[in-house]
Amino acid sequence: MDILIPDNWLRIYLKTKAKPEDLQKYLSLCGPSMERIHKGKTGPVYAIEITTNRVDSASVYGIAREAAAILPQFKIAAELQPIQINSAQKLAKKVDYLEAEVDPNLCKRFTCILVKSVKITPSPKWMQERLEDVGLRPINNVVDITNFLMHELGQPLHTFDYDKIKSAKMILRASLKGENITTLDGKKHILPGGDIVIEDGSGKLIDLAGIMGGNASAIDENTQNVLLFVQHYNPLAIRHTSMKLAHRTKATALFERDLDPENVIPTIRRGIDLLVELAQGKPEEKILDIYPKPYKEKKVSVPVDFINSRLGIKVTTQEVVSILHTLGFICHSGERTRLQNQTDPGQARMTKQTSQDDIVIADIPSYRANDVSIPEDIVEEVARIYGYHNLPSQIMAGALPQSLPQSPFEFEQKVKQTLLALGGIEVYTLSLVSKDETPTNSLKLKNPLGADSEYLRQSLVPSLKYVVGNNTREKDPYHIFEMANVYTPKKGDLPKEKMLLVGMFSQDFPYRKAKGVVEALLKELRVQALPKLKRLEDENLWYYEYETRALQKEAALSPSHQPIPKYPSQVEDMTIILPNGTYLGEVIQKIIKVNPQIKSVDLANTYQDTQTLRIEYQHPEKTLTDREVAFLRNKVIKLLTSLSASIK
Repeated sequence: MDILIPDNWLRIYLKTKAKPEDLQKYLSLCGPSMERIHKGKTGPVYAIEITTNRVDSASVYGIAREAAAILPQFKIAAELQPIQINSAQKLAKKVDYLEAEVDPNLCKRFTCILVKSVKITPSPKWMQERLEDVGLRPINNVVDITNFLMHELGQPLHTFDYDKIKSAKMILRASLKGENITTLDGKKHILPGGDIVIEDGSGKLIDLAGIMGGNASAIDENTQNVLLFVQHYNPLAIRHTSMKLAHRTKATALFERDLDPENVIPTIRRGIDLLVELAQGKPEEKILDIYPKPYKEKKVSVPVDFINSRLGIKVTTQEVVSILHTLGFICHSGERTRLQNQTDPGQARMTKQTSQDDIVIADIPSYRANDVSIPEDIVEEVARIYGYHNLPSQIMAGALPQSLPQSPFEFEQKVKQTLLALGGIEVYTLSLVSKDETPTNSLKLKNPLGADSEYLRQSLVPSLKYVVGNNTREKDPYHIFEMANVYTPKKGDLPKEKMLLVGMFSQDFPYRKAKGVVEALLKELRVQALPKLKRLEDENLWYYEYETRALQKEAALSPSHQPIPKYPSQVEDMTIILPNGTYLGEVIQKIIKVNPQIKSVDLANTYQDTQTLRIEYQHPEKTLTDREVAFLRNKVIKLLTSLSASIK
């Protein structure tokens, strides 16, 4: 997940004299990776990569919290500034301005407040510039506040035109299959069912929760009363809807990572403050807060020597507590009981000994509850803030492991490198294909992104055909190939995965050259088999197809020594005309089998409808006489005659 953070916005919550280059260097060493710094309207803007498990860092405040913990480790003073909140409305389970029915399985926390008499105007310049620096388009002060806070605090918000909510009623429920809603971008969505939606008192859907608001309740220039809306949704339901509808938003990316439900209240209070400041709104006295199962604090206990044994260093209990404290963990020292052997005359007994301050009990903050739950997670936090670069380096002891003989990976690499050397172009296509590109018994996905990716393929041929079809502008002949798995269904079990090698030649690729490519591959692999070129029906496309594991079994990757013959061979050319439909390769193989003294047969030349074969005769223990060669020649001619070949 990539985010943009303007430097001047970050420093509202991070008090430090660190230069942008210092922030980039040290955060990348111990926390979120700052990929680059570019110039924005407000000054430097950081492009930051956030790992999936660290959604708590996907905001201005989240990055400030990380930087406040990391910079002091590099002797740079840094202090996290608190979120400034003035609103003090009481939290209530019921309010006069809205009747709400909420499915707790879909929405863990439902909060909102009515703000009256707002003035819809453009946002102030400072807000517009910050939004533009993070890739968002300013719309008006009310909508911009929600986008601004989503980026600042990492919690999506939404605003409804309160007067468009019929009967001042909201029902948050799962959608029925086939229901439809038009979202703010004007798109109409037919819902698959099980999606989180909100209907008003008239039964009309006004929100596709966690994805995008409904057009029917949108803020416009005539809006006077705003319902500010902040929720915690079921992440699986949000992910399900997003993938089914192929509709992604920034809010979706946050919601599906399971946000901190405790962050909802600071966000809505900050939103109230901004609506008062920038839109002259008049908020109600109570915030509706439906939170049936509040967050319960988690604790993780970890012995300090457990941390040291994993990291290979010696840190004290106080150092561990200090590091965790900077990250927002509340820590306590605990007693640890050990069992120790003591020897008496004639017997050994176990006695309990208690040592103080060698175990740390950490209260996990709510924003880290999803990714810190076991002692190893605490070890990771200590390690990254202490600095991976400060951990001792040790070269692996013992002999280097030997690669497996006939390793599948090495064989696959050899095949690919050989085809690349022969002018091939490796392509990568999706394993998911449309119904028309695979047999009817193929496995179908329950939640495909679209009709073109519903099934697991059983062949690579349609995929490569699709690639060729998308490159019709290429003027020069070309050869593409792919090595990938296909999936054959197994009743009552997972599909059988089989790796295939398939190559395809463009329409203007000469057949003989294509055949030569496959021959060269088989020769390099020392596979004693004829090249198998097939032709697509109704298409002037040649292709080859091999099962990779079967090809590996036939391959002789270690060459064997062949001594130089003691006696010379005799070579002669024979020109033939083959009937239409006769494969020259099969004819050559039959000639070789006529007699062991026929050492090789190669195509020397072609002219119009004739082929000239170069035949080599050789005896291992003597020089063949002309009479003996004539005998062999006559046997070859007899074979060709039986194949209806015309001999010249």
